[in-house]
Amino acid sequence: MKIPVKTSSAQLLIKGSRFLGETFILEEQGQVRSILKSQKQKYSDSTHVCHAFVFGKNAEIMGMSDDGEPGGTAGRPMLDVLKGSGSTNILVTVTRWFGGTLLGTGGLVHAYKDCTKAALETTVFEELIEKSEFSFSADYQSYQVVKKILEEWTLFDVEEKFAEGVSVNGKISKADAEKLKNKLFDATNGKVNVIIV
Repeated sequence: MKIPVKTSSAQLLIKGSRFLGETFILEEQGQVRSILKSQKQKYSDSTHVCHAFVFGKNAEIMGMSDDGEPGGTAGRPMLDVLKGSGSTNILVTVTRWFGGTLLGTGGLVHAYKDCTKAALETTVFEELIEKSEFSFSADYQSYQVVKKILEEWTLFDVEEKFAEGVSVNGKISKADAEKLKNKLFDATNGKVNVIIV
């Protein structure tokens, strides 16, 4: 499974109708409603704001809406593209401005599917890694040793705070969390005890 790390958008013009596909990163499922509300306000002059999303470690939570388009012509094709992409924790909206020409059922399916694909093509993804949070404090002497060790690991969202000592927190893959804890403990002769959450 992969997750989006940088969102994107794509636009298609089909027989006078404009379709704008946009991707959004979902940290939690509850964001869907607020993003949709924002999209509908932002594009209040549009005809439809259709969407599809997948969420969860195994993309087990899904949702979609045709937002007034004929049933099965927008949300379902968009969701099919998302499911086939191997991604999760992502919402795609496709906003349509009607151009005066009816596209028919098949035309709508292709338009929404193609716009979703185009938005996904320029979205930046990374592999979904289960992460654990870590934190520790160190004196400045121990921190010099710790800093070199931390550079050897793939870490995420690391924050360092310098005061009388150094406080560090961040995230690491769940598989590496205990290894990092043990390595820092051993390298500092027990002065640095990493807390894993």
